[in-house]
Amino acid sequence: MLFEDDQIVAVVKPAGLPTANVPAGTPSLFTIMRSRLPAGAFVGVVSRLDAPVSGVVIMAKTRAAAADLARQFRDRTVRKSYTAICAGRFPAALGCWVDWHDSLERPTGQPDAGDAAAGQAAHTRARVVRRTGEVSLVELEPSSGRRHQLRAQLGSRGCPIVGDRLYGSRLPFPAGIALHGQRLEFDHPATGERLRVEAPLPPSWTTRYPLLFARERG
Repeated sequence: MLFEDDQIVAVVKPAGLPTANVPAGTPSLFTIMRSRLPAGAFVGVVSRLDAPVSGVVIMAKTRAAAADLARQFRDRTVRKSYTAICAGRFPAALGCWVDWHDSLERPTGQPDAGDAAAGQAAHTRARVVRRTGEVSLVELEPSSGRRHQLRAQLGSRGCPIVGDRLYGSRLPFPAGIALHGQRLEFDHPATGERLRVEAPLPPSWTTRYPLLFARERG
């Protein structure tokens, strides 16, 4: 739990757990939240992460809060920041931000995989923070919210997210894929105060790639 009041709740979703919309009897973040609130309490899903992705998810506890947050996401006033570990060569110099404006396409040979819809415009700012061996630590700030957007954009540039076989990765990952929704910034639906919620990286990341997260000496 990262933040909670009478309007909203911000939690850390682990990799492997769906956000919502699962068959009856299947655990999801939505069903877990419903189980911890009083019977009949409102739970509104206003942000989502793919099942293999970890990170911050916001849920609303009132219909008014859900409507306001949905508007903020629709108007692109919510600031989203992700961290990823990618294989291959990232197409920019270390530390330099690049802007990607793409028309997303489905990966070859996967027409019915539930991936990004063809032709959807997607914008992301991205930079590589550190490189070691065959992987890079990458920071991503999408302003649009297309399905599988970051996964598709990185895969199409020859630097797929580690563990993401759908978009071309050949490297395994301990849990899910190496994509983490690290921060969300938004206006509180009742007070208007600008809030920033941040989820720490899963411990498995530093265990799997310690050199990417080693503190620089000197």
